[in-house]
Amino acid sequence: MTQALAGRTVLVTRPAHQATALMQAIRAEGGAAFAFPALEIEAVPLNALSGSLAQLAKADIAIFISPNAAQFGMDAIHARGGLPDAIGVFATGPGTARALQAQGVRDVVTPAGRDSEALLALPQLTDVAGKRVVIVRGIGGRPLLADTLAARGAQVAFMECYRRRPPQADAAPLRAHWQADGIDAVTVTSAETLHNLAALLGEAGRPLLLRTPLFAPHEKIAEAARRFGIARVIVTPAGDDGLVDGLVNWFRNHP
Repeated sequence: MTQALAGRTVLVTRPAHQATALMQAIRAEGGAAFAFPALEIEAVPLNALSGSLAQLAKADIAIFISPNAAQFGMDAIHARGGLPDAIGVFATGPGTARALQAQGVRDVVTPAGRDSEALLALPQLTDVAGKRVVIVRGIGGRPLLADTLAARGAQVAFMECYRRRPPQADAAPLRAHWQADGIDAVTVTSAETLHNLAALLGEAGRPLLLRTPLFAPHEKIAEAARRFGIARVIVTPAGDDGLVDGLVNWFRNHP
C-alpha cells in the first residue's frame, strides 16, 4: 500500500531544537520534511530568575505551560536545587508532561485537553484559595490562567524562563523550492510562528503561503491562519502525532 505522504513535502516551522521528532514522523509516512524554523527560543539567564526561583521554593503548585517551559524551567530549577518536595506539578498537555518526566519530575497532573481552559477545569485547581501558584512559561503569554486562578483566590506568580524571537533567516531558498511546487503542506504550532513565517517570506512569498494547505494543532492557531487569508486550514489533534495524523488523513482524501 502506498504511504499517504509519498511524494509530498511538508514544511516544518518548529524551532530547530524541537523539529526532529516531527520530521522523523513525516518521513516514516513516506513524506519529505523541509525544515525552516520560524521561531527561536532563548533561555532567560539564571541570574534573572532568582526572584522567581525564591517564590517557587515556597509555592504549593507549579504549572508548566509548554515543553519549552518544562525544559528551560527545570534547567534553572535543577541548577538551584530542584523542586520543593511537597509541590503539586501540573502540565498543560502530554508533551509538556513528557518533557517534565524527562527531567526527572514524577506525578505530573495533566488534563484531558491541551490548553489553559482544560487545565482550569481540573478539580485540583478549582479550590485554590490561599494557595501559592507559580506559572512557568515564556515571557508574555495569555493572561487567562493567571487571571482565573487569582479570581479563585490563589496567589499567582510567574517564572518566565525563556523568550521567543523571530529568527534571522534567508527565505530565498525556501521560496525557490516552493515556487517549483516543492512544498505541499505547511505545519505551524503557534500564531507567532505563522506571523514570523509570513514576514520572512515577504510579499514575494505570500501567495505561496496563502494557497498551500496549512495544518495547525489548535483552533486558535487555525483562526489566526484564516484571518491571514490562508484558503485551506486544517485543525489536527495536538502534538506531533496529531499533526502527522492530520496530514495523512488529508492527503489520503486529497490525492
